[in-house]
Amino acid sequence: MNEAGIFGRLVPDFGRVVAQMQFDMYHHYTVDEHSIRAIGLLAAIERGELAEDHPLSTALFRQIASRRTLYVAVLLHDIAKGRGGDHSVIGERIALELGPRFGLDPAETETVAWLVRHHLLLSSTAFKRDLADPKTIEDFVTTVQSPERLRLLLILTVVDIRAVGPGVWNDWKRQLLRALFDAAEERLRLGHKQRGRPEQVAARQGELAAALDWRAGAMRAHFKRLPDSYWLAEPLEWQLANVRQVAAAEAHIGEAKPSVVAEHDAERGATRISVFAPDRPGLFYRICAALAASGASIVDARIHTTRDAMALDNLLVQDAQARAYADKRLRGRLIRAVEAALASDQPPPLPKAEPLGARRAAFTIAPSVIVAGGASTRTTVVEVNARDRPALLARLAGAIHAEGHRLHSAHIATYGERAVDVFYLTGADGRKLGADEIESLRSRLFAAASDL
Repeated sequence: MNEAGIFGRLVPDFGRVVAQMQFDMYHHYTVDEHSIRAIGLLAAIERGELAEDHPLSTALFRQIASRRTLYVAVLLHDIAKGRGGDHSVIGERIALELGPRFGLDPAETETVAWLVRHHLLLSSTAFKRDLADPKTIEDFVTTVQSPERLRLLLILTVVDIRAVGPGVWNDWKRQLLRALFDAAEERLRLGHKQRGRPEQVAARQGELAAALDWRAGAMRAHFKRLPDSYWLAEPLEWQLANVRQVAAAEAHIGEAKPSVVAEHDAERGATRISVFAPDRPGLFYRICAALAASGASIVDARIHTTRDAMALDNLLVQDAQARAYADKRLRGRLIRAVEAALASDQPPPLPKAEPLGARRAAFTIAPSVIVAGGASTRTTVVEVNARDRPALLARLAGAIHAEGHRLHSAHIATYGERAVDVFYLTGADGRKLGADEIESLRSRLFAAASDL
């Protein structure tokens, strides 16, 4: 119907996005082609054909109350692109008008409009916010409000990302979306009776203790050493790798050499770099600079400090082709580069800026620095949008270090030519940044994010 031009006449609002190009390096298809591909993926999930790739979405489809609500929401989620303004907000109004025309009842129409308005909420929260921060889950659940909406939004998000183009969906995105879904589902299902933070931490620690054959005293000492955010953020397999790395590093009494480990993580399609070293200002900047100089791209970072002032940082990196470093020799090169950077008085030089090339230069990315003051109760959340390029994260980390602030976590996302990096920060005193500190940091980050 779309290729014959019939559907655009039947639904003129959809006709406006037929053959509409999306001028970026993220989307592979026109708006109408993207939406129709998403419908096809949704149908495949309903038939159970993608159960191996998307077991959660396949199971959730059988639980939703109205399948036509989900199909219409997928059809309309990008219908307002190209009209100027926020396409989600404009699309919500269009959905409210089209719902009755499609035979939806008032409740279904309202749900479709909500899904169109918030179709980016799940992905933006999962990819750009700290899921270990209770405020992140609280804000997300406040917007979603119901388990049915959460189920519908998860499936819509999956097909939306998959329909962008080949290579966009990966295991790391799956992990983040599942983590946010599970946390929100528990909160919505149990309400105020949900497990509190201490109970969640104790449960995670119990899982680690069960997986290790350690003396109770040694386990208690390890538990007390790390902050709650560590136990809430890191998956069990990383906790196991971390505790063994720490034990091996401290087995050599008097040796102050930092411990750096690089392990292939096939499940997430990346390589995990874990660094255990005495904490000091600029440590994360040195790690980022070393990895950038080695040609590695950091796709996520989790930063922890023990109660005895040791840093335990976990980073996920990929090579220039967005793949994990499966070759042990290449992982060894990354380890040596980070070790050298930590041992040196000066961080390694950043790679020289390369010409953008005709393809990337064709897209204009205006850098921006956004401070989300209410996104966390304990830290200041800063979001930087910029043109993606080698060593961008290292330059941003250098700007934060130059201002003397403490970095608690970093969340990195890339959408074609656009990079969106989010940092959770405090001042050197451990408190949220003041107005003057924010403005000074904003200026320095803006300079680092601008094209060289």
